[in-house]
Amino acid sequence: MRLTLRLRLALFSALATGLAVLLVATGLFFAVNSFLRQAQVERLLTTSAVIAVRLEAALQRASDRNWPFGLDGVAIRPADLENLADTRGENRAFEVRIQGVQGGELLDVHTTRFPSGVPLDLPMGVGISGDQLLTVQQLRGSNLRLTVISDARALGEAREAFTRALAWLLPLALLLALGVGWWVAGRLLRPVRTLENAAREVGEGAQLRRPLPGAGKDDELSRLALTLQGTFGRLADARDREQAFMRAAAHDLRSPLAALTARVEGSLARDRDPARYRSDLQEIGTDITRLSTLTNHLLLLARDASQLARAPVPLRELAADAVDRARELVPDLDAPDADTEADVDLSAPQPVTVLGDRVLLGQSIWNLTMNAVRHAPGATVTVTLAEADGWATVTVHDDGPGVGADVLARLGEAFYRPDASRSGEGHGLGLALARRAAELHGGTLTLKSAPGEGFTATLRLPEEGSLHRDSTSGP
Repeated sequence: MRLTLRLRLALFSALATGLAVLLVATGLFFAVNSFLRQAQVERLLTTSAVIAVRLEAALQRASDRNWPFGLDGVAIRPADLENLADTRGENRAFEVRIQGVQGGELLDVHTTRFPSGVPLDLPMGVGISGDQLLTVQQLRGSNLRLTVISDARALGEAREAFTRALAWLLPLALLLALGVGWWVAGRLLRPVRTLENAAREVGEGAQLRRPLPGAGKDDELSRLALTLQGTFGRLADARDREQAFMRAAAHDLRSPLAALTARVEGSLARDRDPARYRSDLQEIGTDITRLSTLTNHLLLLARDASQLARAPVPLRELAADAVDRARELVPDLDAPDADTEADVDLSAPQPVTVLGDRVLLGQSIWNLTMNAVRHAPGATVTVTLAEADGWATVTVHDDGPGVGADVLARLGEAFYRPDASRSGEGHGLGLALARRAAELHGGTLTLKSAPGEGFTATLRLPEEGSLHRDSTSGP
């Protein structure tokens, strides 16, 4: 089962607090333990030095009086050692042992409470034997070794007390951190719940342009709300465009289908002579051609960028082909008056190659050329190919009547046709297809016109070399 975000935040908070408490407690434990141990070692060394001075002085007096060994003329006894070391007074926390050879005899004397089992061959210096802290040193002027022991169980008791306190403190700290984390996470996630409810209402009501609460640039949540609001707005725009596209497509598809159906039904209604059948079939073929052209344009317009072919495309060849085809169709497109015959020219002094889809780019150049020929009858149409700064441009200009600013602003929308051109053969997809092709290839389509100043369409595409350099150059 997946935990909620609030519970995960609370658990992370408790875990972080527990780790912090554990790290601090561990640091304090080692610091306090080291301090206590160092204090005991220093006290042991100080006491051992004092006891050693006393024993060395007593041994020196015995030597000056030619006593063979011992103190006060007798052998060293535990009671004498306790008196010298004062293990029943200030130094009652310490026990002492003397071992070695004195006067030719082995000497091993210790206080009555000196722990048994302490080895005789301990190395010089400070050490630990079980729960005892001890120090071993050589007495000056003799072969005797002094061992002083203090009880180190206080260190162990301090560790146990610290462990017991930590065993209580850590669970309490975890519970407290879990509760505080749960409360804080709830406060932090409250705007998220508000945003979630608002987004759900937007989706259920299909009100994609509805403002979202908290949208702004103040913090991360407000920027998230602002991003979602912008995304919903773009989805609304896309939905509107799609609906308009589908309505216009249905309308434009219905007309040739209805005409085709009517012609077929009319031809089959009664017997006709071969000439009339031939005429009807020609008209049916024209309707099928229009329907096929519209379908191809729709498919090209809906082409996904991931399915786009990437190969070197010679633009001069495509432009020359478009101009030749337009010249062949000019007599059928123009008015009957021979004086209005259009002139379609090509200006391409040098070849230009871009990387892209040959079919899509060829159709785009053809659409721009035919748009100029069809909507500016009798005008001179010039297709110009140029390159500069890593960009290739295909410019189609006609010296026809041009269009106004309101019409120019809508040209390039799918299925949009000015009223003056509604009677033509177009479907309002030519410029939309050219614009879509430019976007898919990383370029632009620019339209420029004014009443009485003709019409200019410029298709701007990155050259093949420019694309290659961009893809291989480093930062």
